[in-house]
Amino acid sequence: MRAEIIAVGTELLLGQIVNTNAQYLSRGLAELGIDVYYQTVVGDNKERLIGAIGIARGRADLLVFTGGLGPTLDDLTRDALAEYLGRGTILHEPTMNKIWSLFTARGGAFVESNRKQALMVEGAIPLRNDTGLAIGNALSVDGTHYLLLPGPPREMKPMFDNDASAWLKELMGETFSLHSVMLKFAGIGESGLEDLLIDLIREQQDPTIAPYAKEGEVAVRVSTKAADSEEASRKLEPAIMEIRKRTAAHLYAEEDVPIEATIVRLLTEQQRTVTLAESCTGGMVSQLLTTVPGSSVVFLGGAVTYSNPMKIQLASVPAELLEGPDATGAISAESAVAMAEGMRRLADSDFALSITGNAGPAAAEGKPVGLVYVGLAERGRETRVETLQLSGDREGIRLRSSKRALYLLWLSLTGRG
Repeated sequence: MRAEIIAVGTELLLGQIVNTNAQYLSRGLAELGIDVYYQTVVGDNKERLIGAIGIARGRADLLVFTGGLGPTLDDLTRDALAEYLGRGTILHEPTMNKIWSLFTARGGAFVESNRKQALMVEGAIPLRNDTGLAIGNALSVDGTHYLLLPGPPREMKPMFDNDASAWLKELMGETFSLHSVMLKFAGIGESGLEDLLIDLIREQQDPTIAPYAKEGEVAVRVSTKAADSEEASRKLEPAIMEIRKRTAAHLYAEEDVPIEATIVRLLTEQQRTVTLAESCTGGMVSQLLTTVPGSSVVFLGGAVTYSNPMKIQLASVPAELLEGPDATGAISAESAVAMAEGMRRLADSDFALSITGNAGPAAAEGKPVGLVYVGLAERGRETRVETLQLSGDREGIRLRSSKRALYLLWLSLTGRG
């Protein structure tokens, strides 16, 4: 079954609110095995909405509407669909009674326009609204199926998850749901990862392989449609095994978690600890780690050694490295090593990460924007340092530096580096 989502509301077109409903519905429909090929946004205009219905009906079996079921003049979805189908509207008495009861309890006069929220397209079945007033609609006409859901997410989500999903499952009979595994990678960009998997992506049929990227993270979703999780596992495993083999130096999780969650899990399992000395990242690595529940067991603390005096006092960086005619400067491999070693000694931790560099927007110490050094001190091993030359704006450089530091720690924790 092919679906199109039609979100109704001029406020969406004006950018006054974000269309989170489309994201939620796309995910929910995919889990039911329904493909979403198009998403449409239409303002509060009946003629344009009727036109959008006609276009969608020509390319989808299921039209899912959100918004336009309220009591005001610009709530037009129900009327537009009824007019398009050549049908009238009928009153859903239980919803009308619910509205009356609400006004009675409040002791206010009934506002006639609220009657609209109890109307349904003729021939539709009701979808209950447990968190609001507007009744949902579900109906099938000449082989095309229609779902009318309210716009407020707190009303739309439970209606879709309950009555609407049940209606769709009954409509489809035997359900082949979408089953996916999200593979997460670090230390590699989207293009580099795609290059490792390019033949698999080009030749994909079932399962499908789709790379995703956002700032500082890369992922691959491997998906198939199956009747149950056991069948899905059988279909997914060969592709996942091949990806594992090609990406062992970068694949840190087979679930949708950030690398900091994997770091905390590994440190906990190995009963080891980490500390941090951050300069240009300004405590970002500390923030990432402390968002993970249980991180207090393994993360002993960190210092934002932004200035040279703080590098000297807190991280025990030798002053001659930072200042003087022969100094390498704060933005140097030598300073990154000293920061990591000094913090590890101070806390007696198993690991210490350090980051020092220039996140911009201007050159510093004669060093270009994006030059960053990441140090990793580990008990019983020689301290390692990595030089990065990153592009992008200040926040992007800070985030990618932070994620790279965590990747280096992951390599050591897993014996890969």
